[in-house]
Amino acid sequence: MKAESNESLDLLSVFLTGIPGLEAQHCWLSIPFFTMYIVAIVGNSLIMAAVQAAPALYEPMYLFLSMLAVTEVGVSVSTLPTVMGILWFDARRVDFDGCLAQMFFIHTFSCMESGVLLAMSYDRFVAIYNPLRYTAILTLPRIVSMGLVIALKSVTLTAPLPVLLRLLPYCHTNILSHSYCLHSDLIQLPCADTKFNSILGLAIVLATFGLDSLLIVVSYMLILYRVLGIASGEGRQKALSTCVSHICAVLVYYVPMIGVSVMHRTAKHASPLAHTLMSSIYLFVPPVLNPIIYSVKTKPIQQGIVTIFSCKRELL
Repeated sequence: MKAESNESLDLLSVFLTGIPGLEAQHCWLSIPFFTMYIVAIVGNSLIMAAVQAAPALYEPMYLFLSMLAVTEVGVSVSTLPTVMGILWFDARRVDFDGCLAQMFFIHTFSCMESGVLLAMSYDRFVAIYNPLRYTAILTLPRIVSMGLVIALKSVTLTAPLPVLLRLLPYCHTNILSHSYCLHSDLIQLPCADTKFNSILGLAIVLATFGLDSLLIVVSYMLILYRVLGIASGEGRQKALSTCVSHICAVLVYYVPMIGVSVMHRTAKHASPLAHTLMSSIYLFVPPVLNPIIYSVKTKPIQQGIVTIFSCKRELL
């Protein structure tokens, strides 16, 4: 059976699940989902374009923000084909290698997003602790190097996951519990011991999300200590106001992630719909909310977006 399974691996398919209990409403549900995708992709693309178009935004904070926008577009584009395929066409069947590729991109961009949020917290730490040397410390080459390290680290950590999964035998019906392919789902499918895959997945989570979130908390503890040492109330308020958007982005990213983890461990008997909704919130909400948060809270980003449209109007 194992040999036969390995021989037919190229022909193996997996079957995705839509929104449990709401299959009849998939056509209507496609409207809010597609709207979220449009907002996420267009909103983050506008931020990237604004940073590129406005020389005033060639500062470390905004360059890191454009990196965050790239990762969020990546996450959205990675999940879009299968999610909208199910909602529009009931296309549940996915080629196994295509599923592995989607899993790789989802996890890679998610790891990159966590790394960029950590880099942004370091940016705020430097800006508040050593404002006079802020631009001297965070030079353009150093920022580019940090972005490359984040990308390389994410790819290096997640690349073994699809490779190891492809080496395992698959002998039964391969049905996943989401509208997209995740490692936690795929390791339930092989008819072989997947303990090593589970341990590796946990190690990657701890080395990325766990370590990043810990360092973000430490950086904000140091920032708060520094801010409390500022004599004037106006100075404290001004210093903290520069961190508001980033704090919101961190909460929008990590709170749903913690919610998904807690639900998987403490509410295993909850309805499949509840699990699906929590996972969807984790993947879809940050890319939608972050462009709105930074557009509303950051005036230079607003001005950059206005510049883009004013230039287009002049061209027309």
